[in-house]
Amino acid sequence: MAAQQPSHRAYTVIKREGQDDFWLSIGAAFMHQDGDGFNIVLQALPIDGKIVLRLPKTQGDEIYETGPQRVEGPSTTKAPRQRRS
Repeated sequence: MAAQQPSHRAYTVIKREGQDDFWLSIGAAFMHQDGDGFNIVLQALPIDGKIVLRLPKTQGDEIYETGPQRVEGPSTTKAPRQRRS
């Protein structure tokens, strides 16, 4: 039996001030045989808790620079930490 291919890629979107958003591949989703759900396999966890699932554009897509869409949602932006001297 051949290995099942993922139906979706899992990304976390990293916001960068003054630059395009950075889409980082963190895993994949595999559709259940009955089509009613997914198994999601992650190699990393997003800091903000948000995972974006997208259909793969081409085989081997690992990173999106300027993602396929702007991700909307509640802002979780925090002020940068101050270094201690």
